[in-house]
Amino acid sequence: MVASLFPIVNPLGNTPIFLSLTKGFSSELRTVLARKIAFNGFCLLVVSLLIGTHILAFFGISLPVVQVGGGLVVISTGWALLNQKEEGTQDSSSPKTASASDISEQAFYPLTLPLTVGPGSISVAITVGANRPPGSETSWYLPIAAILGAAVIGLSIYLSYRFAERIARALGQTAMNVLIRLSSFILLCIGVQIVWNGASALLRSLNRG
Repeated sequence: MVASLFPIVNPLGNTPIFLSLTKGFSSELRTVLARKIAFNGFCLLVVSLLIGTHILAFFGISLPVVQVGGGLVVISTGWALLNQKEEGTQDSSSPKTASASDISEQAFYPLTLPLTVGPGSISVAITVGANRPPGSETSWYLPIAAILGAAVIGLSIYLSYRFAERIARALGQTAMNVLIRLSSFILLCIGVQIVWNGASALLRSLNRG
């Protein structure tokens, strides 16, 4: 499970975008955000793995529709970052402050969803959870394995975002600006790919009908 989800979540690759979206935040505030994002990502992955298919069935939503809708959100985020004015990744001269509710809100959207655990990660987690061996629904080790796997990914998210500033200082401002542009373009392409995957599945279902 970790092998399937880790390359898609890709917390190290998302570090430049995390810094860009939290520009002007203090180190302490970024640490709080890193912890909340890691916890939110852990919860999203566990829910998607264990009961994701049941939630979609309850609302009558198919996985391709989730991919199309989520992919559009990813495209929007990538486009906004790609067109952002080029500035330093940090602004220590005027650090921002935020209330607990503001931190919680931003930690979930857009920093957790769709940046860190986006529609691609959720769809893969739901697919992994749906493809359990027949008769294994009552096996005790499956929920434990899902929780442990999600915890490993959550820890990697926390460590990547917690030390994002150190990574930025080691690379330098110019290199980080280049990485932000590249990461934003890749994020945009990932969104297009997710939309295409969902749209292709919807078109195939129409042809079969």
